[in-house]
Amino acid sequence: MADKYVAYVAGYTRADDKGLKIFDVDVKKGRMTERESMSITNASYITTAHNGKFLYSITDEGVQSYKIQSDGGLKELNRHSINGMRGCYISTDYTDRYLFVAGYHDGKVTVLSLKKNGSIDKITEEIYHKGMGSVSERNFRPHINCVKMTRDNKFLCVTDVGMDHVKIYKLNYKEGTLKLVDILHSDIESQPRHIKFSKDGKFAYVIHEAKNYIDVYSYEEENDEPNFEKVQRVSTLNDYHAGGSAASSMQFSSDNKYLFCSNAGDNSVGAFRRDAKTGMLEKIFVLPTSGDYPKDIAVTPNSKFLFSLNNESNSITFFKMDLNAGTLIMNGPALYFYEGNCIIIHKVPEDEEAEKTEKVEK
Repeated sequence: MADKYVAYVAGYTRADDKGLKIFDVDVKKGRMTERESMSITNASYITTAHNGKFLYSITDEGVQSYKIQSDGGLKELNRHSINGMRGCYISTDYTDRYLFVAGYHDGKVTVLSLKKNGSIDKITEEIYHKGMGSVSERNFRPHINCVKMTRDNKFLCVTDVGMDHVKIYKLNYKEGTLKLVDILHSDIESQPRHIKFSKDGKFAYVIHEAKNYIDVYSYEEENDEPNFEKVQRVSTLNDYHAGGSAASSMQFSSDNKYLFCSNAGDNSVGAFRRDAKTGMLEKIFVLPTSGDYPKDIAVTPNSKFLFSLNNESNSITFFKMDLNAGTLIMNGPALYFYEGNCIIIHKVPEDEEAEKTEKVEK
């Protein structure tokens, strides 16, 4: 039986309250069809649990949890306040015991514990970043944009576009509290936006919004301390590009052989070949997305198709990729999606696996 996939797509709700939609994905044709809409306000970002059983979303009310059904549908579990302004990024640790929320507007990191049934339990930590960045436009005070654990599940990496650095916190796994242990300093006004780790956990990739480049770091733990060493910097743009570009999202291919990014303003997507031994990136192409402000992207598991979620043109555009030839070709008409923020392609569990899961949970 062929694998089945769905896409979860989240966006703002100035037009209606359907901030989260479910699409059936045809990975052979590189298209998707809307199936269902969920009522949720201003879903800034979503994430799936590492066990594949739950989905979590930002909302005006704080955070929202869902159980992923056997057909990929969503069943609402509960909501919980984050005791602050609406977040912009959400993730779990690698055992799905804790939920982390990035606060762009108030510069706050929030940690919440999770129950075994996937519902959100309670706040275990709240940290406000302090200080003054370079005084120009928005970049003058803390703006947390991403919260992501190292693959060994020991350190939480927090990108701050206002302060131009990534703070590294050690997670107290028993209590759900954080202790600052290191800071990765980026260039002034570079605005580190997101950080992601290779599957083997040996390399970290930090995309910088304002200066449009990705810094590659090697990572290892030494004597219970994190050790990051910068090994490469690569531009997310072509030498010729639109002015006012802002690097946005960053995604790996399923096999981790490729890294993709999007650029708002330039309205393009970049593809890079990744060396598994050195972690370094080799640019394959930077090509247009046929939409304004590609805030997020998704790549099908076979790495043959790419979907671009274009926030300002209210669209999802579809492309067929040939990474050997370095081509990106439009694959059918765009779909309407109002002010999209985040897109995730998720494998639907086979019926037998779903039945086993249901029996265990009962």
